[in-house]
Amino acid sequence: MKRFVLASSFVCFIALLSSCSESASENGVKPLVIGMELAYPPFEMRGPDNEPDGISVRMAEDLATFLGRPLEIRDVEWNGIIPALNSGKIDAIISSMTNTPERARSIAFSDGYVTNGLCMLVQKDSGIESIADVKAGEHKIAVKLATTGHQWARKAMPDVDLITLDEAAACVLEVLQGKADAYIYDQISIYQFWKKYEDKTRPILNPIREETWAIGMRQGEDAFHAEVNEFLKQYRENGRFDELAERYMSEQKAAFEEMGVPFIFH
Repeated sequence: MKRFVLASSFVCFIALLSSCSESASENGVKPLVIGMELAYPPFEMRGPDNEPDGISVRMAEDLATFLGRPLEIRDVEWNGIIPALNSGKIDAIISSMTNTPERARSIAFSDGYVTNGLCMLVQKDSGIESIADVKAGEHKIAVKLATTGHQWARKAMPDVDLITLDEAAACVLEVLQGKADAYIYDQISIYQFWKKYEDKTRPILNPIREETWAIGMRQGEDAFHAEVNEFLKQYRENGRFDELAERYMSEQKAAFEEMGVPFIFH
């Protein structure tokens, strides 16, 4: 994917809205409250100063500027992030969330901005080469609770034993210790865990299925939905996604291209 320079007109527009945002905040404009689980680098995380950092944080900042509103980021546990949205505690979710039919029954989604895929992490000497090699009664699969990997495995592999845990790192530990034969999660995370445990694990990055990430919003807020989609359109056209990829994911981008795995932003 080629990296484009952010158009000067967009920079001026953002700068103008930024100054408006500061004055609007002083005049009591309601903050844009974005929920995310700050445990998913390089998208949602805490930096060395313990402040929110990552691609989703930069997106949230730019969205707030685009809307002319001050920003508040709330760190919300994954299991509670949709209830937090629907109860009005947050205004939107920017947290690497996949648009699924199940979630779309309770919340609305923006246009997609990332194409990712479910894949697997296995032990280095594992005989598993694809999801077709996973057999009921023979293998155990680790999944993170309430993720699309968890949802997919329950439906597509109902007879395979699942080890369901709250944390991604705990799922990886199950593989390292031989308690699970594979861990199903997204490509970016699997790649990162493999790099961390390269001597003990092996990634299978060809996607089990492709997924689309989107911004989550409450249903019925049509004007807000339109503004968010216009923001994403301009963001894409002006190369901001590419800039963030170079800033936060240059290694992963190069590695995915070398492996022939399509890179994610669209």
